[in-house]
Amino acid sequence: MVTSTIIIDTRREKKEGKYPLKLRVTYVREVKYYPTYIDLLPKEYDRINAGGKLPKALKEVNEELISFQSNANDIIKSLKPFSFVSFERKLGQKSGDRGLVETMYKEYLQQLREQDRENTADSYQGGLTSLLSYRKNLRFNDITPHFLNEYEQWMLRVEKPHSLTTVGIYLRPLRIIFNLAIAEGIVSRDQYPFGKGKYQIPIGKNIKKALPLTDIGKIYYYEPVTRYPEEMRARDLWLFSYFASGMNMKDIALLKEKHIDGEYIKFIRSKTKLTTRSNPQVISVYMNADMHRIISRWGNPDRMPDDYIFPILCAYLTNKQQKERIKTFIKNVNAWMKDIAISLEISKPVTTYVARHSFSTVLKRSGASTEFISEALGHRDIKTTVSYLDSFEDETKKQFSEKLSAFKKEPV
Repeated sequence: MVTSTIIIDTRREKKEGKYPLKLRVTYVREVKYYPTYIDLLPKEYDRINAGGKLPKALKEVNEELISFQSNANDIIKSLKPFSFVSFERKLGQKSGDRGLVETMYKEYLQQLREQDRENTADSYQGGLTSLLSYRKNLRFNDITPHFLNEYEQWMLRVEKPHSLTTVGIYLRPLRIIFNLAIAEGIVSRDQYPFGKGKYQIPIGKNIKKALPLTDIGKIYYYEPVTRYPEEMRARDLWLFSYFASGMNMKDIALLKEKHIDGEYIKFIRSKTKLTTRSNPQVISVYMNADMHRIISRWGNPDRMPDDYIFPILCAYLTNKQQKERIKTFIKNVNAWMKDIAISLEISKPVTTYVARHSFSTVLKRSGASTEFISEALGHRDIKTTVSYLDSFEDETKKQFSEKLSAFKKEPV
């Protein structure tokens, strides 16, 4: 027997304290949830369920929900035998005009948020908002090379002009959404507007973010100008990122004792955990003496295998609290590093992201191959080489790690 009902999903709070409403379908003990694209306050949801007279706005929402569930029930009755795959295909055709770009974006945004890929979802949402500001009810058939060129010019000349880099950031998600529409037969391959001879997404000027070894040396030997321990903690964790193959701050916050394997830290980047589940890429980082000292100075004193190395997160945090804690942590490190850069008269920005760029640039200039650096960073960009190259030996990583300390003063 198949059952369906509209529920309020309180796992993820949205703007103004609202939560998304979803269709819950149950079949042979398997449960799946489908977006209705309607958000309500809990009290509004309860009022609709209580019955009785509703204000105009809630009455319209209720009518939409009744229509949505009625369509779903009609589909369920028509499927003999029932399967989630067939249901999802038919529901997608009935639940919205799939020729609308907005419909496809919303479906993909829902997937991203259910996978906790909030940063990516924010990027897609920004692109969608911009596109709909330029043209409401945008359809895939409207998206031609001419349309994209006109949109680019509009982006560059609106009241608050955007850079070509921002244009690229907004249009790369659209290219992915367009490819999804082609795969689902919503639009034909012949209508694909991107690529050579059509519209090419602009690439912004690549500003060099890496620091030279002299500046990294200044940071390494920096003496605090305040009494706040946060200043040196920020400096040390910036250096930890640099020494740890450019490990980003989120991954540093998520490090656990079980990730330490002898002389190495072995982990999977949080950014790629979901997208590489079938073939996870384990990054192996040699722990030099400085990394050991930083852990001793700022790490939790007693650690079980599932305990975090640094006291940034703790076990009882919800996903939302964890994200907020990491965001605050990165913000604080960047604020202190900005002050340190000013004190050291370093003209370039010294952010957490710069530590990652500096690691890769220093190794490249030291003779490391692009393939080695790509693997160390956890990148999959060099598809034609990384896919068949064997993993680099740990001893090789140890040798290259020593090059990261080339700025150190010779002992007297």
